[in-house]
Amino acid sequence: MNQHMTIIALSGLSLLGINPAWAADKVELTTRVSGVVESVLVKPGQRVKKGAVLLRLDKTILQARLEEAVAEHARAQADEADAKREQGRAQELYDRTVSSTSELEAAELRYTRAQAALSAAQVRRVIAQKNLADAELKAPFDGVVSAIPGGSGTVVVADCQPKPLIVLSR
Repeated sequence: MNQHMTIIALSGLSLLGINPAWAADKVELTTRVSGVVESVLVKPGQRVKKGAVLLRLDKTILQARLEEAVAEHARAQADEADAKREQGRAQELYDRTVSSTSELEAAELRYTRAQAALSAAQVRRVIAQKNLADAELKAPFDGVVSAIPGGSGTVVVADCQPKPLIVLSR
């Protein structure tokens, strides 16, 4: 295997699950999320430890998306609690033969939909939290910064072939 091959690592994760300890002497790093590089915290030739923050993207939009997801989650929780109470009241009225089967089924359907909306909101919140965390590019291993092709102001597009922002050597 060629020890000088280059692989792209997204936020410290090597492609194909290859252990970077023996996979390559140099690794091109980029972020998992799109954005604009706000600050580069290292210089070429600098030695870094695993987990050290190498650069940060502007977090404004990612933070706003997280706040939006948190608000959506809170609304979904309230809707789910309301639907649960409504379903309980509908069940009680049905048990006392005051309401019809269709009214009970409608309340149960609303509760099921509210539960699904709450689950989806929870997932969107987790994704927004992860995206915000991924705005920091961290060193996947101890190494030396070989090059910094992406400086402050660089636009990062997290597509199929994202531009390398930092090249880290062993």
